[in-house]
Amino acid sequence: MQSTSLLRHAAIAAVLAVASIAQSVEAQTERVDEAMLARIRDEGMSRSQVMDHVSWLADVYGPRLTGSTNIEQAGSWAMKAMRSWGLANVHEERWAFGKGWSLQRFSATLLEPQVQPLIALPKAWSPGTSGSVTAEVVRPTIENEADLATYRGKLRSKIVLTQPKRAVRMLDGRIVLRMTDKEIAEAMTEPTAPAPRGPAAAVTARAMLNFQRQLNDFYKSEGVIALLDRGADADSSAGGSDLSWVTQRTDGGTIFMGAGGTRDSTAGTGLPSVTLAVEHYNRMVRVLDKKLPVKMQLDVAVQFIDETTPRGFNVIAEILGTDPKLKDEYVLIGSHLDSWHGGTGATDNATGSGAMMEAMRILTAVGAKPRRTIRIALWGGEEEGLLGSSAYVREHLGDATTMALKPEHAKLVAYYNIDNGTGKIRGIWMQGNTAIEPVFKAFTAPMSDLGVTVLGPRSVASTDHSPFDALGIPAFQFVQERYEYNSRTHHSNMDVVDRVQSDDMKQMATVVATMAYLTAMRDQPLPRKPAPLSMPIEIAHFC
Repeated sequence: MQSTSLLRHAAIAAVLAVASIAQSVEAQTERVDEAMLARIRDEGMSRSQVMDHVSWLADVYGPRLTGSTNIEQAGSWAMKAMRSWGLANVHEERWAFGKGWSLQRFSATLLEPQVQPLIALPKAWSPGTSGSVTAEVVRPTIENEADLATYRGKLRSKIVLTQPKRAVRMLDGRIVLRMTDKEIAEAMTEPTAPAPRGPAAAVTARAMLNFQRQLNDFYKSEGVIALLDRGADADSSAGGSDLSWVTQRTDGGTIFMGAGGTRDSTAGTGLPSVTLAVEHYNRMVRVLDKKLPVKMQLDVAVQFIDETTPRGFNVIAEILGTDPKLKDEYVLIGSHLDSWHGGTGATDNATGSGAMMEAMRILTAVGAKPRRTIRIALWGGEEEGLLGSSAYVREHLGDATTMALKPEHAKLVAYYNIDNGTGKIRGIWMQGNTAIEPVFKAFTAPMSDLGVTVLGPRSVASTDHSPFDALGIPAFQFVQERYEYNSRTHHSNMDVVDRVQSDDMKQMATVVATMAYLTAMRDQPLPRKPAPLSMPIEIAHFC
């Protein structure tokens, strides 16, 4: 039985390989409607509305944490806008998320040794304080369970600093990242495989997490008022790339935000958690090291919103296909509507959502009649783990754990995603799909003068194309200039509209509209990577 199954899988793989080769040969003679592409470019570059979309999402509705009132308002606005452009089937698709959370009021001021307004923000899903509180600040040194006894009975009504001070670098070197010739060449090569972490690393990570939970429970039982931190120790590569040139972060009053509580039935039961700018945090640690008292005022007012109806949602809309044989197939473009709460969610990811909306507006404005349907999705819950796109995949396409696929899986021709800030599109990551290269060469050739030249073979992850890619859908993230995304704006209080680059936003929307249109007009769907061998044989033909 096992050998028969392996033979069947091998036969399936061979058939898929032959199909990919045939599609690759066909792709070398891609047909391009140059007149329509010129109209798309003229509309996108000369009469753009993309910055207005970004301003509505970020300036008006502000940070769009999933489950908050802000994102509900932003979603309603997006649907109203897309209906006004004539898009079809505009609707929400809801999914369970947990409790929502909104920040109502916040202030933090150092009182002793001298008065200083503090740059700080509560973490998402942090509980609030009991009004404005004034308390002594302490820095206990607790590294293991044995240290807990040292501080038992000594922390009541205190505000606790939870980390040691950290060195702050000068703002030097490449703060704004633009791709050099060397980095373009790197992007167009296969990545070096990372070293395996091994089981020991997983055991260590679990032990650290378990101790952190124990420590938080100890602080609460001891009557601590609030917990303060100054953010992560290490630089972070945002946006799911392993490239060496996207790992830089700066300080300078920038706070990189995260979560500080749960959104399940235990939401609001922990301690208020606040992240400070590292420079202000370090000052308090240094004063405490001199054995001098530190006192501060803290006021955190928040709202938890019960999930009486599902609080997660995706916004969906379409330009209907016109070819009787192909109209039921579709091209999907998408970006996450949600954000963290530190700034206004401008570069992460009102830029992506605004560009995708503008691509749809461009196509309707020029009277495009795509053969296949072009669908847009604005995802919720990306920041909490790709929740919205994963919910869509489960509902429409199938289950990646079992490879039980749904009929719609065969109808989705491609998914294109934006989630790397405000920089112009330089190309596309091909996700290891070698058969797609000649197709994308033809697609991007008319846009080389716009800087679209990179066809990167590597697979990137950690954003909303990943659940589609896991099911074998041709799903792609665009290569973008990073600018300040990693160094200043990603998940930070500096993620605001002033950091958005308008000329590059026009280019982004124009490129997306072009790629979506060309994909929708092909005689054949895009080549797919071979399906996983674990896929049941009865649904293999869907790939």
